[in-house]
Amino acid sequence: MPLFARLMYSALVWKERQRARREGGSPLSRGSGEQAAHLMTGERGETLAYWYLRQAGYIIVARNRRARSGAGELDLVGWDGPVLAFVEVKTRTTLEGGPPEAAVSKAKQKRIAKAAREYLRKLRRGRVNYRFDIASIVWDAESGYQVRLIKDAFKG
Repeated sequence: MPLFARLMYSALVWKERQRARREGGSPLSRGSGEQAAHLMTGERGETLAYWYLRQAGYIIVARNRRARSGAGELDLVGWDGPVLAFVEVKTRTTLEGGPPEAAVSKAKQKRIAKAAREYLRKLRRGRVNYRFDIASIVWDAESGYQVRLIKDAFKG
């Protein structure tokens, strides 16, 4: 499966670079209006992170999982070997205001941790080793996508 994931990831990056060349600028920021552009940026970033993690060997078991308690949403949930990783994806088209991972505030970390605890309760597997990762994605017109995976980014 990593070969297929590597091919999919490469195809996605190629497609977005082609779109950027055609339209000029960032392929992540296209949309009709600011809200649409913001949502499209997040959606594309999550898709890119999904395939990036798959090629890194993660087995993704959930995407965009909403907690019933209203605690928030888990962007990606996947097994990295014996460890269940809850991955928060942050995507930016500019580094103004700092790197994408800086947007994961303490309050956001608490919401993610609460949603993760709810997910673990429903999993019913006894003791599970888990951690919280951040996939930080930036589009740079010169170098293209910069994807950085920060494992064990925070404690829940």
